[in-house]
Amino acid sequence: MNGLMAHLAFLATEEEELSGKIFGLDLQIVFDALILALAVFFLFFLLSYFVFNPARDFLRKRQERIESDLATAAEEKREAMEFKAEYDARLKDADAEVDRILNEGKRKAKRREGEIIEAANAESARIMERTQREIELEKSKVRDDMKKEMITVATEMAGRFVSDSMTAEKQEQLLDSVLKEMGESTWQG
Repeated sequence: MNGLMAHLAFLATEEEELSGKIFGLDLQIVFDALILALAVFFLFFLLSYFVFNPARDFLRKRQERIESDLATAAEEKREAMEFKAEYDARLKDADAEVDRILNEGKRKAKRREGEIIEAANAESARIMERTQREIELEKSKVRDDMKKEMITVATEMAGRFVSDSMTAEKQEQLLDSVLKEMGESTWQG
């Protein structure tokens, strides 16, 4: 019980001390609170300088890099779309050019084919004409040869007639023999 009494006595003295103070604050508590506040402010300042600022800088740089990467990606996507559009246009132009070249080639080939056929026909006509002239020349040569041979035969016959005072029967026989020697086709051609 002594202990209880002592405790009550201590509380009573403390109550007397606090009776003149607001909220029971004394100068030591206020001083401790100010030092604690300064320590917290100083700790916050150090953490801000060594931890928060580098973290903010890191986050700011990361955000700038991400924005830069997004802007670069958007620009590259736009360029890729332009390149694709240009590629598609060139591809269409190339297809059109190929079609134009093929059509031009076909047209030239048909024109050349016509020229070749025309030249071949002209050459064929020249060859036919030349061959016809050669045939006519050969016919005329054969006729001349035949005339010469007939003249020779006629001369020979005349010589035989004169030398043999021929009778009409002999002339007939001689003419038949000459005709047989020369052949019927010679006289008919």
